[in-house]
Amino acid sequence: MRNNFFRDLCAAILLGLIVLSLGSLPLLAQENGPVQPPQSNSPGPAPSPAPSRPEQAPPPQQQQPPPGGYTISVTVHVVSVDVVVTDNNGNYLTTLTKDNFRITEDGVPQTITNFSSGQAPITIVILLEFSQLGGGLFAYNGINWAYEFLGTLKPSDWVALETFSMTTEVAVDFTHNRDEIVEALRQMVFPPFHEANMFDAITETNDRLKDVKGRKAILYIGSGRDTFSKLTYDQTLSKMKETDVVFFGVSAAGANRFGGQPDSMIYLQAQNELRTFASLTGGRAWFPNFDGEMPSILQDVAASLRNQYSLAYIPTNRTLDGKYRKLKVDIVAPDGGPLTVLDQRGKKVKFVVYARAGYTAPKSNVGD
Repeated sequence: MRNNFFRDLCAAILLGLIVLSLGSLPLLAQENGPVQPPQSNSPGPAPSPAPSRPEQAPPPQQQQPPPGGYTISVTVHVVSVDVVVTDNNGNYLTTLTKDNFRITEDGVPQTITNFSSGQAPITIVILLEFSQLGGGLFAYNGINWAYEFLGTLKPSDWVALETFSMTTEVAVDFTHNRDEIVEALRQMVFPPFHEANMFDAITETNDRLKDVKGRKAILYIGSGRDTFSKLTYDQTLSKMKETDVVFFGVSAAGANRFGGQPDSMIYLQAQNELRTFASLTGGRAWFPNFDGEMPSILQDVAASLRNQYSLAYIPTNRTLDGKYRKLKVDIVAPDGGPLTVLDQRGKKVKFVVYARAGYTAPKSNVGD
């Protein structure tokens, strides 16, 4: 009797568990999605396709900005102008401020954005004519003057030596060591050719200086004549307009240096060309008649480079047309009126401004 009761109880419990498990299947289906029928390997009727929805274009994807937001790249051309100001006695005016300068481009006033003054290291190429012109006298005078110019340099200055006759040679690349230049000058004994291709030499030197940063200059020492260059005078001027290199010219062919012919048209033309190169770039040209004039001239070259004012502005004319634009730098009082300069005796003195005459605007590559 007891055994039958125990058996019936176990059967009832088992039946209840089966019922409970079957009752939980719908709830499982709701939680985990429709229950898929088991896969069968036997062929059977294909399942009816589910009703399809009308095709809809995917929603437009909104373009996401790059991290940090959108970046717009704009190239702004900045024009730099180095300026030297002296009085009519050759004394350098070194106490001017930003408000004392006024720059116009093609007659339009510009706003100076950057201004600095004070002495700075020199970066200069001594471009020395080494030809047989003048019986070699010009070359030997030039070598002596190059020696003398080295004495005006400081340890922080960069200097290079280039020579030319038929071709241009880099005798010594940029160095702080003046002894390297001295050694190269000592080896210059016999000029190789009669030709002096000055236009080619100036242009090639400008090209080498194009990517050099900061204040840079050429000190040309020679007769001032050009005999056989591939480039013409006008082509050389055009090339000089594309650079910001200051040109200083010292002619070794003064009136007492070429046979007592001070009115020789050849050398008068040479002097005019050197003056034009210097004026175009903000430099100066000298035509000494005696060696005694040279120390002060060479000191002036170094002093001009050390006492420059550096100005910069963003031109109002933003057109990238590759055209030449004329610059004019005026010295004014802070209120915009005329500036009065007095000497030590309290007398008014005139002043001279040396700055490049213009620049060539960049040219856009769009559409090329």
